[in-house]
Amino acid sequence: MGKVKFNRREFLSALSLGTGYLMFSNPLTSCSSASMSTDPFQIVSLGNSGIKTTLLGMGCGVHAGNRKSYLTRQDRKDSIALLRHAYDSGIRYFDNADSYGTHGMVAEALKEIPRDQVTLGSKIWFRDGGIPEPERPDADIVVERFLKELNTDYIDLLQIHCMVEGDWTDSYKRQMDILEKLKSRQLIRAHGVSVHKSEAMQAAIESPWVDVVHARINPYGIAMDQPEPEKVVSLLHQLHDAGKGLIGMKLVGNGKLRDDSEKIDNSLRFVLGLGSVNSIIVGFQTTEEVDNYILRMKTTLTRMKEEG
Repeated sequence: MGKVKFNRREFLSALSLGTGYLMFSNPLTSCSSASMSTDPFQIVSLGNSGIKTTLLGMGCGVHAGNRKSYLTRQDRKDSIALLRHAYDSGIRYFDNADSYGTHGMVAEALKEIPRDQVTLGSKIWFRDGGIPEPERPDADIVVERFLKELNTDYIDLLQIHCMVEGDWTDSYKRQMDILEKLKSRQLIRAHGVSVHKSEAMQAAIESPWVDVVHARINPYGIAMDQPEPEKVVSLLHQLHDAGKGLIGMKLVGNGKLRDDSEKIDNSLRFVLGLGSVNSIIVGFQTTEEVDNYILRMKTTLTRMKEEG
């Protein structure tokens, strides 16, 4: 994909109409409109990581921190039923983190599912705050705990959580080396970071260690690494061109657009059409919401196919 070029006024106008994706070539999977899939559960590759999973995944970190989240606050049976409904509907990627506190219930919800039928991701929190205890053990110790909590022999994607500094590849070099060793032992299949500042995203572009990145993206600049969507898009394309797997998050602005149906659809149209985002995750709170987004995605993908 070549360098992104656009007129800012036209770009912002397109964002407001939910047609910003039309300004970018190579929609979704680099295929022609005739062969473009309209299935929300089509299998996608996360860059060059070797991981394949569904286009639509479930984020488990709604309003999360200190090992608490929406899923841990509501009745456990309801959360397990929600997770299982997501799987039964076709979702295969489940995004966790130590700070979400969801490992145990995800393990319980998927305990009867063959391990190779799901993609499990999690993230380690090394920064201050985020998790209850002040200690920050090395990644090998943390991953050993994660494996037990998730009741699995391996984790598909293990990331360092919430990178904001431009020099994080230096600050976390020790942990990166440990994760690389865990990958060689097949305890994790891929590693990477979730980023929350453009400086950190730039470092991820340049780091050969990074397999997969979680990045915040929507057409409205809400809860993103910087408020100008076009600048974030440029970085996302660079990540894609560098072979990094890219998972889009915060499509509804960390929930701020949750009740705005038009903007939800606009955001889906925009992100799915960028061509650089491999998959997206949504933090579902109800089974009805799962069903609603599946329908929205299918409708969006069908319209994009028709528009060519």
